[in-house]
Amino acid sequence: MDIQTDIRKNVIKKRKLSEVQILAIGFIIVILVGGMILSLPISSASGEPTSFLDAVFTATSATCVTGLVVVDTGTHWNMFGQTVIMILIEIGGLGFMSFAAFITVLMGRKITLKSRLLMQEAMNTFGIQGIVKMMLKIMHFAFVIQLVGVLILSTQFIPEYGLGKGLFYSLFHSISTFCNAGFDIFGNFSSYTIYYNNPVILLTVSSLIAIGGLGFTVLVELYNFRRDKKLSLHSKVVLYITGILILGGALCFFIMEYNNSETMKAMSLGDKIVNSIVASISPRTAGINSISTTAMTTSGKFLTVILMFIGGSPGSTAGGIKTSTLGIVLGGIICVIKGREDVELFQKRIPKDLVYRAVAIIGIAMCLVCVVTMFLTVTEPGHDFLALLYETTSAFGTVGLSLGVTPTLSGAGKIIIMTLMYLGRVGPLTVVLALLNRKTAGNIKYAEGKVLIG
Repeated sequence: MDIQTDIRKNVIKKRKLSEVQILAIGFIIVILVGGMILSLPISSASGEPTSFLDAVFTATSATCVTGLVVVDTGTHWNMFGQTVIMILIEIGGLGFMSFAAFITVLMGRKITLKSRLLMQEAMNTFGIQGIVKMMLKIMHFAFVIQLVGVLILSTQFIPEYGLGKGLFYSLFHSISTFCNAGFDIFGNFSSYTIYYNNPVILLTVSSLIAIGGLGFTVLVELYNFRRDKKLSLHSKVVLYITGILILGGALCFFIMEYNNSETMKAMSLGDKIVNSIVASISPRTAGINSISTTAMTTSGKFLTVILMFIGGSPGSTAGGIKTSTLGIVLGGIICVIKGREDVELFQKRIPKDLVYRAVAIIGIAMCLVCVVTMFLTVTEPGHDFLALLYETTSAFGTVGLSLGVTPTLSGAGKIIIMTLMYLGRVGPLTVVLALLNRKTAGNIKYAEGKVLIG
């Protein structure tokens, strides 16, 4: 009996899912439930059922906070369907484990060690010490920021749409932009182009995007900065890279689109500056646009692709390879050029395993984008290469910007983009680790070998 008990315990232990596996499966469950609800007649404006593939595509895009849509969000879905999308965005942006833990705390129940480990993996923090307190602070902070967004946006939407509709519009777009989702309900795939000359709306949503994309760890440190008077190396790297991308991107868009008659040429100087800022912030996973993406110059489109690939920061509502990953790799390149053995950032040495992980993330991401773009050239032959690369990078970075490809995708194309949105949100390395059984390396060290590179 003892032997049988031991065998049974070992089998059960082997069948237990790891934290990354639970997170990966959890996102799939949320997507499928959301897709089933959206496919029902009660979710569409016409009262007709929606194709299950289109409904699941929308649920995937919302849960993965992307914003790519095959049907127009403002006209195809009724208020119930839009509310379902809004809830999926909030769950996908803040993390379903955060919501589960939040509800557990409200019910007065104790959060188990397993749940704390899941929260650590979902929020991408350094450890589980104080994780529950940090989660509650993050949820509180997120709700407050979104509420502030609602109040500011309501000053613009209520006079235009009336009290009820104006408040709903304010709530939907505050949640969508803070969670870096890129969904809008203005209709006709217009995004924020109808408000290109409204700096209040554009600067508000841009601020929400930027705050949501910084990462929860950074937000907590910034909140406590007045008391602690210090920032961790992680926060310094994130803020430094984010600042360079926003300011550098805005300057480049300003120069590239300044004389483009189809985008910013006819705008005032102030509107050009504001729209350049939006064009710089939004591609880093938010997916809103205040100028036509299809009318941009080729250089503007390619810069957008680069920003979409980089994305936001770890532990945030954003996707992409992440700013800190870029910072570590750039630091490594600089150290190689200077002839230094270790990667150094802000006078701190970066462990080699983090450098390897950063290189692995970028390598996997580049492979995914290249392979999916190649597949789309086969399934979507009517579009040029840049449009398909744009679409692929947007899906991987969970951005939501498109050059008009998404609504015309074939069935195979929709499945491919859905898969990429999922991989981009959960994280390609997370999915790889969830699928593989990791084995710790032994103490064996092989003899060194040399390979010519460069």
